[in-house]
Amino acid sequence: MPQDAFHIRRSVTELNALLVGGKINRISQVNKDELTFIIYTGKSTVKLIISANASNARVCLSATEKEPLAAAPNFCMLLRKHLQNAEILAVRQHEFERIVEIDLHCSSDFSQVNRTLVCELMGKYSNVVLVEKGVVLGALKTTSLVDETHRILFAGAKYAYPTPQDKVSPFDSAAILDRLKNFMQNRADGVDGESLAKFVFDNVFGLALPTARQLVLRAEKANGGVMRCLSPSANAPLWTFIGEFCLHEPSNPHLRIDNGVICDFFAFPIDGGVAMPSLCKAQDEFYTKRETKKGFDDKKRRLESGVKTLIKKTTKRLQDTAEKLREAEKADDNRIKGELLTANLYAMEKGMRFIEVTNWYDETGKTLKIELDPLLSPAKNAQKYFKAYNKQKRAKEILLPMLAADENELSYAESIASSIHLADTDDDLKEIETELLDAGLIRAPKQTLKKNKKDTPVPFREYEHDGKKILVGRNNLQNERLLKLASPDDIWLHVQKYHSSHVIILTEGGQVRDETLVYAAQLCAYFSQAQGGDKIPVDYCKRKFVKKPKGSKAGFVTYTDYKTLLVSPKAE
Repeated sequence: MPQDAFHIRRSVTELNALLVGGKINRISQVNKDELTFIIYTGKSTVKLIISANASNARVCLSATEKEPLAAAPNFCMLLRKHLQNAEILAVRQHEFERIVEIDLHCSSDFSQVNRTLVCELMGKYSNVVLVEKGVVLGALKTTSLVDETHRILFAGAKYAYPTPQDKVSPFDSAAILDRLKNFMQNRADGVDGESLAKFVFDNVFGLALPTARQLVLRAEKANGGVMRCLSPSANAPLWTFIGEFCLHEPSNPHLRIDNGVICDFFAFPIDGGVAMPSLCKAQDEFYTKRETKKGFDDKKRRLESGVKTLIKKTTKRLQDTAEKLREAEKADDNRIKGELLTANLYAMEKGMRFIEVTNWYDETGKTLKIELDPLLSPAKNAQKYFKAYNKQKRAKEILLPMLAADENELSYAESIASSIHLADTDDDLKEIETELLDAGLIRAPKQTLKKNKKDTPVPFREYEHDGKKILVGRNNLQNERLLKLASPDDIWLHVQKYHSSHVIILTEGGQVRDETLVYAAQLCAYFSQAQGGDKIPVDYCKRKFVKKPKGSKAGFVTYTDYKTLLVSPKAE
């Protein structure tokens, strides 16, 4: 859900209890919108995330590891200069706004000063500003005098809070009642819970629509119905209930999970919700999953774009080569014309534009009309056709290998496209990205700080059936490694005439039951281009009958001594 003031109020209460007295040990920036603070609280070290991303703006603790940028941006350097080793005095909410203020005591050998880190969590207008005595020291997103904006955010300018929305305070019951009367005058057909929730969202600041829905639901229960909420004689009329809800509703964080996917978080119980130990933990779970999915989707689109470019270029080159080859196939026609002209030189004269001769290569003995260049002699006209024949013959010898190479390149590109399509985790894309980077098909992403550890290979997909381990490759590079890992008597499987993952059944010298073979074939069909089909032919043989031609692309093999199973894809 968007960070509204209701949730920020409860989040700030948690952070204040945990962080006051803590010291900032390290500051880093992981992308253009997100800052990380490592804070020692006296009992433990925690990581505070401050994000000004339009969709994921937040201030919360996190357990997620993210690599910082290789070169710290200017604002990050400014924070390191002014806030390194600073003590946290308070974490508070500015009035009932979507603004978190972190008060800090900053000391050095030469000075003692208090500064405030202002975190504005306002969707696309989110920002982080460092302020000292009401003056801006720096901002994550700056403005200048020439920008068309109501606020000036650059070093030395006086800090001003964002302009409030045209809404009333949740604690101003008189103003809420006044707007509610106007709302009711235009609702001759009455109101329901949803329309009342939208009224609260549109007229009272600090409440997102999901929060407004929960507020109205609780007001209904407290007063015995929607209309009772609007009666002056109600136990808690809506215009007073809103302020009470915002102030006194206890924090009881829950996650909403649909079909195994975290969809939202709340500071209160919801139907079917999963209770969480803290609001910070609920936020971290929600935003981590959301950012992971977005990062995965973005990477997948980037890789798909690179492969589509390769497929488009290869297809165009293949078409051009095929067209040239079709022209070269006419070589024999030119040879025949040259031979017929040589045999009929006596009947030709310079200046003729065509000649019609008997074609003895035709079984029916038909005549053939041959075009001539009137500027050339009869002999040179014949030589002209022989030259064209020799040129086309040489072209054919060159074009046939080119056509085969283009077909292999297209097949290789389609195999990568198939691997990307089947990918459902970041691990699935990791080696595909390496493959495309090495091929120069995509640009390397912005560099992050390298850690002193070697990249561990992405593991194969692993399954087990009847005590036999089954390994499934995720991409071409893994398919290569899978072949090298397998023993000669292990069973290798691949979908016939489709791009698919390589599948290996590790036999360990034993026999493989038919049920296990079928299970592995179903996995192979699922991780293939034929995933949506039925009765998919899957070839299988012993690993020793699978060969990789020298110089062939990653994942390309030939095989013999195989049998075929018809199976339906098995989703795991």
